[in-house]
Amino acid sequence: MSAPTERPARPLDGLTAIVTGAGRGLGRAEALELARLGAAVVVNDYGQPGRDGSGAASAGPAEETAAEIRAAGGEAVAHVGDVADHETARDLVRQAVERWGRLDVLVNNAGILRDRMVFSMTEDEWDSVIRVHLKGHFNTTRFAAAHWRERSKAAGTAVYGRIVNTSSEAFLAGSAGQPNYAAAKGGIVGLTTSCALALAKYGVTANAICPRARTRMTEDVFAGFEVPGDGALDALAPEHVAPLVGYLASPAAARVNGQVLVVHGGMVAVVERPKVAAQFDTAKDAFTYAELDGVLTPYYAQRPPDETFAAAQVLALKRR
Repeated sequence: MSAPTERPARPLDGLTAIVTGAGRGLGRAEALELARLGAAVVVNDYGQPGRDGSGAASAGPAEETAAEIRAAGGEAVAHVGDVADHETARDLVRQAVERWGRLDVLVNNAGILRDRMVFSMTEDEWDSVIRVHLKGHFNTTRFAAAHWRERSKAAGTAVYGRIVNTSSEAFLAGSAGQPNYAAAKGGIVGLTTSCALALAKYGVTANAICPRARTRMTEDVFAGFEVPGDGALDALAPEHVAPLVGYLASPAAARVNGQVLVVHGGMVAVVERPKVAAQFDTAKDAFTYAELDGVLTPYYAQRPPDETFAAAQVLALKRR
């Protein structure tokens, strides 16, 4: 009788992860994937039924995802709370550390939508979206980063830390009816690249993904793209996004830092940092209006349309 073969180690075995907004949609798929790869997961969700952040908070969504992970043989606990609240974010990180002794992976996904054209948007619609997306990402990152810095100083060496933030293509090309959301997602990219520089010496990487997926948040955006009826995997299923999050959380991604990646439907695209497309120097000491008109107006007149921006305009028109 042959000896039993050892089960190969999974890439996230022994690691602890937090996933925010993990009760539904993308966050749920990401939490399940991290658990499948071996991580113990703290499943955070505030549990409000409205995608605009309305309705009473509920433990149901977070508990359901955590229970699904445990039923599959993984380790998970639920955390119910609003990560845009500073003390709630502190408690979330503390729960992970107290339960498993350390935190290794932070996936920021929680968000809400309050869409409106900029000329109709209220102050509260602006503030609430910036608060949940951008401040929520900052809050959890702040306490996770402090944990990694303290561990690194105590050990006298770099530790293991991974941050995966959720941005959007809305920051790249705009989104006409989502000025609050696009601004928040652009801010998340700035937060990500700043943290990538600041935390690298402690062994921590920070990256952002721009996912396209059919979720409660995007049901109207992809209304014209129907789910295939033949049992095939939906090209917009969150399950297309989750493996990239698992990879970025893993040791294999140690050299991936400060990156922005677009992901959907079996495709991953690495976004380059903005580059200078053209440069004009004044013929004298300083530009005048006339000189700028003489160089910039012809330049933009002969440039082909920006395909990314044009595509965004088409999508915005479809959404009206």
